[in-house]
Amino acid sequence: MTHIKSRKHSPARYLSGRAATATLVALGASVSGHAQTTLNEVRVEASTDFKTEKSASPKFTAPLLDTPKSITVIPQEVIRQTGATTLVDALRTSPGITFGAGEGGNPVGDRPFIRGFDSQSDTYVDGVRDGAAQTREIFNVESVEVVKGPSSVFGGRGSAGGSVNIVSKAPQAENFFSGSIGLGTDSYQRETLDINRKLSDSVAARLNAMNFKSDVAGRGPVNAKRWGIAPSVTFGMNSPTQVTLSYYHYETNDLPDSGIPYNNPFSSGANMALNGNGQPISVPRGTYYGVVGRDYQRTKVDASTIDVKHDFGGGMVLRNVTRSSQSSNDYIWTQPDDSRGNFLVNGGIWRRPNNRVSDSDSLVNQTSLSGKFETAGIKHTYVAGLELGKEATTKGNYLFLQDVKTGFETYPRSAITGTNCAVGSGVRSAFNCTTMLNPNPYDPWTGAITPSPAVTEVKTRTTSLYAFDTIEFNPQWSLNLGLRWDDYKTKAVTPAYATPIAVTAAVPSAAASGSTSLAVRPGGVVPGIELENKASFLNYQAGLVYKPAPNGSIYVSYGTSSTPPGTDGGDGADGISAAIRNLKPQESRSFELGTKWEVLDRRLVLTSAIFRTDMKNARTTAADGTTQNVGKKRVQGVEFGAAGSITRDWQVFGGYTYLDAKLTDNGFALTNGVYSPSPFNGNAFPNTPRNSATLWTTYTVMPGLTIGGGATYVGKQYGNVNNTKWIPSYVKYDAMVSYTVNKNFSLQLNVQNLTNKYYFDKAYASHYATVGAGRSASLTGTFSF
Repeated sequence: MTHIKSRKHSPARYLSGRAATATLVALGASVSGHAQTTLNEVRVEASTDFKTEKSASPKFTAPLLDTPKSITVIPQEVIRQTGATTLVDALRTSPGITFGAGEGGNPVGDRPFIRGFDSQSDTYVDGVRDGAAQTREIFNVESVEVVKGPSSVFGGRGSAGGSVNIVSKAPQAENFFSGSIGLGTDSYQRETLDINRKLSDSVAARLNAMNFKSDVAGRGPVNAKRWGIAPSVTFGMNSPTQVTLSYYHYETNDLPDSGIPYNNPFSSGANMALNGNGQPISVPRGTYYGVVGRDYQRTKVDASTIDVKHDFGGGMVLRNVTRSSQSSNDYIWTQPDDSRGNFLVNGGIWRRPNNRVSDSDSLVNQTSLSGKFETAGIKHTYVAGLELGKEATTKGNYLFLQDVKTGFETYPRSAITGTNCAVGSGVRSAFNCTTMLNPNPYDPWTGAITPSPAVTEVKTRTTSLYAFDTIEFNPQWSLNLGLRWDDYKTKAVTPAYATPIAVTAAVPSAAASGSTSLAVRPGGVVPGIELENKASFLNYQAGLVYKPAPNGSIYVSYGTSSTPPGTDGGDGADGISAAIRNLKPQESRSFELGTKWEVLDRRLVLTSAIFRTDMKNARTTAADGTTQNVGKKRVQGVEFGAAGSITRDWQVFGGYTYLDAKLTDNGFALTNGVYSPSPFNGNAFPNTPRNSATLWTTYTVMPGLTIGGGATYVGKQYGNVNNTKWIPSYVKYDAMVSYTVNKNFSLQLNVQNLTNKYYFDKAYASHYATVGAGRSASLTGTFSF
């Protein structure tokens, strides 16, 4: 057995702020000295371009203006100006994306919902799937591309609502040495470094590094610590053959948030009269139910990439990308469990210790051939490729053991560490229960943890072939086609294991000062389980584009996606289970009609689209009580977007999304021993607001001085398909001021949540919602040489 303190206080490799700054500057000086070259003079102005003309993915064979699909590119300038430090921060600048909370079955980590569908496993780095659960940083991110609508033709399994592609920073053919140092409220401290050196006419190297720590404004002891480093080098920059080697290392060590429970825990019985209306209970923003001495989340990512390109001339390019990555996610965090309604009946909250320890490895190889040709006056821009992938995830959890010494009455162990807080809070419950108001996060929880013997290993293999072609008939008309075939196999194995049994001796009398004693012995043997799913699926897209003018396009498109059992690869919200092991992939299809225009002398891009996505065979309960592909879901809506410059000094980035997302057929439900059509037919999707809008805008008041501000509106969200748990709508405002001191140094002040709005930003299905951060401010100095 391992005492909890040995886990919480294990050594962590984090630099102090002063040490980190000194190290980063020294590292930059070392690289500059080694290069033995004179630093070039840099431009005074930073880029202020919010408009992106082409995707970084070679699978998009036309400029974004002529691509028949909704694609939002979040550029580096927007990420920098908004003060974003994580992928979630960056994605919040795009409407139509919300975020789900983690729990026992869903790992804690980035969990975006795009157009109503869970996209946790549909995240890519430079076009390569990166589905392991983690909290991603942006220190090595050049831009973020969000593809909306079913898009399995681009990435394979999943992607019913869309996908996220992170574009990494890469070596450039110039010299620069830049970085930033930021300080702020709530112990905010951040240092970054970005060094690029042109080592010769054909070789360039780049190094990005980051160190960060901060509390979460308004959330008591909740905090985050992380650091990362990302070196890369490119050979053959001016030759037909180019090779880029890159490595990415990233670690976090956080105290995760515990959230706030909903006010309606009872689904039946006499206590239903105590229920509220389904939103989180009314407590002060800083109410924190976690246990500082027990809770933590530690993640680690290591990824190595080899990217080889060869240009045959005439636009034909052969490319091979190989990426090996390893990631781990280890956490214990307190969920304020409401399953027994303790806070309504007993005035208490059960500190349920949700936990997970998982390790994921993946190896992916992509080979593609792209180019252009013309035949019979018709132009083709194409890419075709082969993708091979292998993923392996080991997933387990912890057992919580306790020697209870109370000096009060003796209660059965199940009443002390179970879901019933009738024994009271504090020492009477061994601090497993706390009060609804004024909980003490520093309670001396004295238990120990030990790894559970129930460990599951999931292995997934995929083989994929794909091809894309933009066929240009004339300057006005083009046809965009895409086809992808996937052969998919996943297997989950849980070996047989013996269940531990905790035995607690009785205390002779309530007046005794003695204690219970705890022993652990092997229990019964749980047989091993092996689950497997195999599937082959074909996905495609077709889009017709009409250009009434060179600066505009009107399009209609159709696309599909496939979501087989076990899409998460063992480390997400859609794992394989005995109930779904033999089911077919869920199939989605989407129609979209849209238009894109570059206006104001092509400085500003305006987009709009209407769309409908149908999942025709969703997994749900059939009339016989088994899980089958018999459900139906539908999302339809409209989206508007804007990115670019209204004037030379005024930039905007944002949009609006309306989503009508309904469970058109939710299968059957058991009522009085009989399965009948689900009472939730017609209900709204969880985590899907009907209305959402974002806007970020900046204005250059005078040379060197820029002011900016943003607003985010998210409508009411339900946490469950019953539509009985929900979080209210909210509007959040942010502000920014930046000043260029000279050609080498600038300052930027960011204020997040300007009005200190108390809001909830994630809704879990059954127990709780998470609280958005309060008002915070940070001042960042950026240097560049």
